[in-house]
Amino acid sequence: MSKFYIYILFSESLNGYYISSTQSIDNRLKKHLQSNKGFTSKAKDWLLVYSETFETRTGAVRRERQIKKWKSRRRGCLKCLASSS
Repeated sequence: MSKFYIYILFSESLNGYYISSTQSIDNRLKKHLQSNKGFTSKAKDWLLVYSETFETRTGAVRRERQIKKWKSRRRGCLKCLASSS
């Protein structure tokens, strides 16, 4: 049975976070660090600062949305999550 993950990346050069979900964090991080299009293409210093594991894609997406709501309201919440891992 496949696992699903949410993850938070941090870029020091952008001083910003990126939040998403995936079935393979290692593969996704490699893609973010290579010539990827979109937001993560703006930097090549992304570091994995937090992740959680879920049994279902639905659970991972639900948690991703919850954390993204925090991001827009309270950036400090992301720092707390990142420092807890």
